[in-house]
Amino acid sequence: MARLTVERLTKTFGAAPVLDDVSLAVRDGEFVAILGPSGCGKTTLLRQVAGFDRPDRGRILIGDDEVSGPTGHVPPERRRVGIVFQSYALWPHMSVAGNVAYGLEVAGVGAAERARRVDAALHLVGLDGYGERAPAMLSGGQRQRVALARCLVTEPSLVLLDEPLANLDVHLRAAMEREFARFHERTGTTMLYITHDQAEAMALADRIAVMSQGRVLQFATPSQLYREPADETVAAFIGEGMVVPVDVRDVEGSSCTAGLFGAVVRMRCDASQRRGAASACLRAEHLRVTGGAGAGFAARVVAMTYEGGSFRVEARVDGGDALLHFHAPEPCPLVEGAALRLDVADGWVIPPAAG
Repeated sequence: MARLTVERLTKTFGAAPVLDDVSLAVRDGEFVAILGPSGCGKTTLLRQVAGFDRPDRGRILIGDDEVSGPTGHVPPERRRVGIVFQSYALWPHMSVAGNVAYGLEVAGVGAAERARRVDAALHLVGLDGYGERAPAMLSGGQRQRVALARCLVTEPSLVLLDEPLANLDVHLRAAMEREFARFHERTGTTMLYITHDQAEAMALADRIAVMSQGRVLQFATPSQLYREPADETVAAFIGEGMVVPVDVRDVEGSSCTAGLFGAVVRMRCDASQRRGAASACLRAEHLRVTGGAGAGFAARVVAMTYEGGSFRVEARVDGGDALLHFHAPEPCPLVEGAALRLDVADGWVIPPAAG
């Protein structure tokens, strides 16, 4: 196990910065997800940590050892970093045990020690008795476990996972999520998990770094990302947050009174929040239909989607372009075109941008 420290990392391909002043401090034994859409720089960051590429600026430390930086660049084979790819990358002509043992054989580990470590790695991923099988005889989830065992058998100080569940169907992904979580609990290995799937990141990670256009926008726990997004991009990306304009009127500690579409509502905010125009993040569960004639604000249903036991309702606020969504249980009296009034039970005022 080892800490991972990334300090002001920059990488440019051509004229475009793919990593732009990225900094992260991953604690020893922590499970961290790097989350973002395609092209945000997350896989480039993994390649820098693994040692496949050299940064233009900044440095990377694994534990107390600088592995990339002004003083030099440690090659991948000397970093004690294990990698699990989404493609499994198993040798089809080798048995499961042969695939797991390959790295140890290349490293010159003796046959007896090699066999012991292979058996231990297969036991750790729940594949006891599978050593003589061919990869073609395994399910997708089992192949991914073999790839994980092959990574672990080398006893890495840090494990990098590059979208390891992307090739699995939805039911198998859920099962493998539980496997990864149990594995991390058993081993306490420091893990960096690259994904574009926020459900995976939320389910697995101790903390999540949200990336966009080569920068880390926020690095926080799943709960904090959801409840207290740092900016409008994170608010809209995580959990389909709705970013709306508000007028902050009074601030009392970590809550405030704000004007929202003509209604007055209570919201959570940072203690340093100032009065005046701001943006807030609303979640679907924050909205509720109210029966009072003067309560809340007016809106009109523009679309309804059945989701099994409930409807996703989209409503446009009267007199504006704001489109909101919420969930209504079945049976639902609402129809497209219906007028209604909405009240807000909670919300988060997004802090102003630094500087």
